[in-house]
Amino acid sequence: MNDNAISQHSLDGLVAVVTGAAQGLGLEIANQLARHGAAVIMADLQLKKARATAGELREIGLTVQAAYLDITDSSGVTTFFEQTAGKYGRLDILVNNAGIGQNVTPIVELNDEEWGRVLNVTLTGTFYCCRAAGAIMERQESGSIVNIASVNGQNPAALVGAYNAAKAGVISLTRTLALELAAYGVRVNSVSPGPVYTEFNRKGMAQRCQTLNITEDEMIERVRNAIPLGRWGEPVDIAQGVVFLCSPAASWITGEVLRVGGGLEGVSATPPKRPKH
Repeated sequence: MNDNAISQHSLDGLVAVVTGAAQGLGLEIANQLARHGAAVIMADLQLKKARATAGELREIGLTVQAAYLDITDSSGVTTFFEQTAGKYGRLDILVNNAGIGQNVTPIVELNDEEWGRVLNVTLTGTFYCCRAAGAIMERQESGSIVNIASVNGQNPAALVGAYNAAKAGVISLTRTLALELAAYGVRVNSVSPGPVYTEFNRKGMAQRCQTLNITEDEMIERVRNAIPLGRWGEPVDIAQGVVFLCSPAASWITGEVLRVGGGLEGVSATPPKRPKH
């Protein structure tokens, strides 16, 4: 790789916030942003865990700090981003990774509490962070926001209607904000991950195994066979897509949804009839 190519992906001197960064995709995104030169704030509800992982990254020479953030707290989110920008003098990158999955349930049996729980974190929490960070980036007339969506937001899977709706909302929010901030030189994009076997996905996978009456190994292999490139994703696959969208190499890209899923567009399998109660 020549020096120009390296500089096009360099994030030296930039300040980045990654939400939900204590584990899984968020942790690897924070790792990769820091490896490309950014000073990263790993924001998470799990502060103890975030501090531990941030410490491990600092031990290998990366510039990372842990911070507490509850993305469902509207005023708390605004305060967090204003204080962060005040402390570091700027806010260059926001990666909205924090979100929650849904208990596998058909829509006709989906209760209000589960619907609200998923939408409140995965969509409304992303909105709070976009609003707060977007206002700062608008003032400084620079910045990049990457929202972590999902292939489910483009091609819904059965039995997770709330999650599908939340991620579709994240994509719409991304495209709307991209239009509104374009005049200020702020770019807003999404990454839609395909299947990555993190802790986030294990619970849903286990529930789907029960509904289909198959083993976890059988489910893993079934998903793998559906992916054109023939393997499950790794957190680094998603993180590298995020780094690209945050970098100067993507300076003319905004309002886009980058699907990183090994060619898989979505899972459209129709579930069988459920036993009558």
